[in-house]
Amino acid sequence: MAEKFGSTSEYVASEELMASVNIAMALKKPLLIKGEPGTGKTMLAEAVAKSLNKKLIIWNIKSTTKAQEGLYTYDTIQRLYDGQFGEEGVDDIARYIKLGKLGEAFEADEQVVLLIDEIDKADLEFPNDLLWELDQMEFYIHETKRTVKAKHRPIVIITSNAEKELPDAFLRRCIFHYIEFPNQELMEEIVKTHFPNVEENLMKNAMKVFYWIREIRDVRKKPSTSELIDWINALQIGGIPTDTLMKELPFLGVMVKKDEDLESVKKRID
Repeated sequence: MAEKFGSTSEYVASEELMASVNIAMALKKPLLIKGEPGTGKTMLAEAVAKSLNKKLIIWNIKSTTKAQEGLYTYDTIQRLYDGQFGEEGVDDIARYIKLGKLGEAFEADEQVVLLIDEIDKADLEFPNDLLWELDQMEFYIHETKRTVKAKHRPIVIITSNAEKELPDAFLRRCIFHYIEFPNQELMEEIVKTHFPNVEENLMKNAMKVFYWIREIRDVRKKPSTSELIDWINALQIGGIPTDTLMKELPFLGVMVKKDEDLESVKKRID
């Protein structure tokens, strides 16, 4: 029977998201996840790995990241250094080949979950440079004339904050899912995974303020799930009376992080 992903005690997933993960695994295709910051894109990979009891390998993408780094690197400088000092084994080039995160996932003795996090941070050619490797699950090391072939096809989860459009050729090879921002019912489930005994009145009033702030058109960086969780935690620690939340907005800087956004919120309550 094929393995299936489901919500965990730490991660509440919608039915649609669970279905997307499971169909991507069944079709053996990468799952591309988009959604605004704070919707749990990165945490999804952690939840999938935990749910299926698999190792998680994370490849964090930066603006300078090249696709080659995910395959392998050849440390020519170390080899030259060792040669100058008469180290043994300098002729063995394989000693100076280090597998990248994709290479690690291919060489793993058991199936792993590979997270390629924030792929849209890299340059436009980055996704295209990975097409062959993600399709064929192999790559060639020129220096040692060795082909690294995946022992077990990894479960590949790719996240994007939609900062750049991804190439059509890349999109065609992925299963796509957009994580909608949680509605209040789902958000309550998420909060209760962190605070099972949260006081109901605190939850109700905190939710009311949170979604009210998100609806203010002038607020540019809308508070996310993680900021709501931090705010509820701060309110519990501070022992703040729940019936004054809308009037007082205590610890507002936990949720609202930009000067202009703070002003926009405060104008609404003056």
